[in-house]
Formats: sequence, structure tokens, C-alpha cells
Amino acid sequence: MRKEGKSMPIKQISVFLENKCGRLADVTGAISANGIDIRAFSIADTTDFGILRLIVNRPDDAFKVLREGGFTVSMCEVIAVRIPDRPGGLAGVLELMQEAGVNIEYMYAFSAKISKDALAVFRVENSEVAERLIAEKGIRALSGEEVYSL
Repeated sequence: MRKEGKSMPIKQISVFLENKCGRLADVTGAISANGIDIRAFSIADTTDFGILRLIVNRPDDAFKVLREGGFTVSMCEVIAVRIPDRPGGLAGVLELMQEAGVNIEYMYAFSAKISKDALAVFRVENSEVAERLIAEKGIRALSGEEVYSL
């Protein structure tokens, strides 16, 4: 059994997409055709391209399917945590990370009906420091299994 507050990295898929009609549908169609379910996503775009970040229930399979489908895809680890769903909940967690010198490269939130908390995904520069901080401060981190099964 996992100790409360001990984070487990979550595998995130990133897909580089040309900013043209149908590319997002191509990605979601490819993974859905293989029975892969999206748990959370974020997309950032510019005029010419976008980066789609996905958390799915079967990340290794999604990576393979997308790579074989000709997409430019990569995988990295992120951290998913529960944050109190109240004014200042996110600010408190971010202040702790700032004090510990944890640089957040990006983050996004997602919703699931597992608790009264909000859920946030962080990609950080120094994950060992972030994971230690999360454990020390009693912030509830989610394991890959928990996130993939949402």
C-alpha cells in the first residue's frame, strides 16, 4: 500500500500537431479506435502548430499507436495532486513549491468525482524536490493507477 502523500509519477503523452483542421480529431480517433480513454488533456497552440498533452488510461499503448500512426509524440512524467477546492487552495500549494525552489514548467487541472478536492497536474523542472515537498506537507498525490482509472 502506498503511503499518503507519496507521489507516483504519471505518464503524460505529448503530441506535436500542425494547426490545421482535423489533426486533433485524427489523434483522438486513433487512440479511441484502440480502446484508450482520455483522462485529462491540455492543448497549447500558436499560429502554425499545437502541443496536445494527454493523460490516458494506457499511456504506453497510446504512445505506440500514435507513433505508428505517424504522429510526432513524446512521453514524460508529471505529478498529479489533490488540491483543496476552495479559494486559496491552489495558491497555497504553489506558494509551498515556490518556497522550496520548485520551478513549474506548466500545469493544468482536471475534474473527477473522487473527492471534494480539485485535481491538478504539474510538470516541474525538479521532480525530486517537488515529490519530497508533497510528502512532507501532506499534499495528497495520486498514483498512476489512480489517475488512469478515473
